[in-house]
Amino acid sequence: MTTADLSTTTLRDAVALEARPPRPGAVSCSLTFAWRALLKIKHVPEQLFDVLVSPVIFTLMFTYLFGGALAGSTQAYIQFLLPGILVQTIVIVTVYTGYTLNTDITKGVFDRFRSLPIWRPAPIVGALLGDTVRYSIASVMCIGLGLVLGFRPDGGVVGVVAGVALLLVFAFALSWIFTILGLLLRTPNAVMGVSMMVLMPLTFASNIFVDPSTMPSGLQRFVELNPVSHLVTAVRGLMAGVASTGEIVTVLVSAVVMTAIFAPITMHLYRTRH
Repeated sequence: MTTADLSTTTLRDAVALEARPPRPGAVSCSLTFAWRALLKIKHVPEQLFDVLVSPVIFTLMFTYLFGGALAGSTQAYIQFLLPGILVQTIVIVTVYTGYTLNTDITKGVFDRFRSLPIWRPAPIVGALLGDTVRYSIASVMCIGLGLVLGFRPDGGVVGVVAGVALLLVFAFALSWIFTILGLLLRTPNAVMGVSMMVLMPLTFASNIFVDPSTMPSGLQRFVELNPVSHLVTAVRGLMAGVASTGEIVTVLVSAVVMTAIFAPITMHLYRTRH
């Protein structure tokens, strides 16, 4: 028997399995794609540039430019501002879920995923799970900077961790909206542009930077209905140790509603995309 025949036989024996391997489950598939998302960050660390720089710029700019005028001192303002800046940072970072999804689509990667014998939502759910690591990094960066500048949460470590956890839950639900944009729009830049047009009113017309009581009545009503305002109030309350159950439940219900509405739409678009 020649070397070529021996190699062919060995290869045939290796792939000739007596029993078909079990189909991977939903959890294992999702975790595999989550790991893929983390590997993309590892190989392209520039993806973390906005995550690391944005909270620094916004926190320093608003604290030292407007802190004295809005709260009387920068020390007092950082106590009010930091939870809001944390929310703004994470909410804006959710845009990258749709951006990276659209990038995979334009490169043809998602067509290959859809041909695999795996749980259909796994590529999207895995990407969302992987993005929670990006959110966590941004949270640590923002809170660390706040502590350096004098932020002292009365809720202690438990309050800070609870606030971040609530924020991550909301961010996961919000990301479904941007996955829809990632599936509908033609280019990653279009996804980024439209997403920012959606987020800017939600973040700046909220209670992140100032007390809504100083706003005109019409704007106050918008701020009161804005889900980002409810999130900021809950996170701010948890970190200060004064959060009410109603505030937390409102955010959780909002997250459930967003997931219940936008996740099925995302999966329908994903299955029917040509």
